[in-house]
Amino acid sequence: MPLYSEKEIINGCQENNRVHQEYLYKHYYSLFLKMCARYARSMEDAEQLLNDSFLRIFNNIHSFRQAGSFEGWMKRIVVNTCLDYLKSRQLKNTMQVSYAASMPEETSIEIATQAIIQLEFKELLDMIQTLPPVSKTVFNLYVFDGFSHKEIGTMLDISESTSSWHLHHARNLLQKKLKSASAELKQYEHKRI
Repeated sequence: MPLYSEKEIINGCQENNRVHQEYLYKHYYSLFLKMCARYARSMEDAEQLLNDSFLRIFNNIHSFRQAGSFEGWMKRIVVNTCLDYLKSRQLKNTMQVSYAASMPEETSIEIATQAIIQLEFKELLDMIQTLPPVSKTVFNLYVFDGFSHKEIGTMLDISESTSSWHLHHARNLLQKKLKSASAELKQYEHKRI
C-alpha cells in the first residue's frame, strides 16, 4: 500500500476518496480500537464504536482546519463517540451521585509498576472492564486520555470532586485486583518449581 502524507490523506478524505479513507482507517484501526475497548462492554461494542467514530471522522473532516494535531482531533471524536455510547446506556442514571469535595485530587495509592509491566493489554483491559461504569469512564478519561477533573466533570455532567472520587475508587479497585493477580502469579510460579 502506498504511503501518503498526512495532508494528502486529509485532502483525499475530504474529497471522499475511498483509497485515502481506507488508508486512514487501517492506519489508526489498532490505536482507536484499543481506546474504544476501554469504554465498551464487549469487543463487538468496541468495534461498533470504532466504526461509528470513523463515520464521524469522515463526515466531519471538512471541519478540521489543519491547525494542531490531526491525530488529536480524531482522538477527541473517538472519545466523544464513546461518551455518547455510555450516556445512552444506564450510565446516565448512575452519574447523579455527588461525593464530598474533601476527596484529595491525587491518591497515595500506587499501582505496582512491575505488575502492570507483566500484564498484557488484554489482562489490564479485563481488569478495567470490571470497574463500575462511571469509575471506569473517569479512569479512562483521566489516565489514558489525559483529561482534567474539570474537563471530565463538564463532559459527564458531574462535579470535579465526584470525578476525583471516581478516579480514587477505580484506583483502589485496580490496586486490589493487581495485588490479587500478583499473588496468583507468585503462587503459580512457586508450584512450577
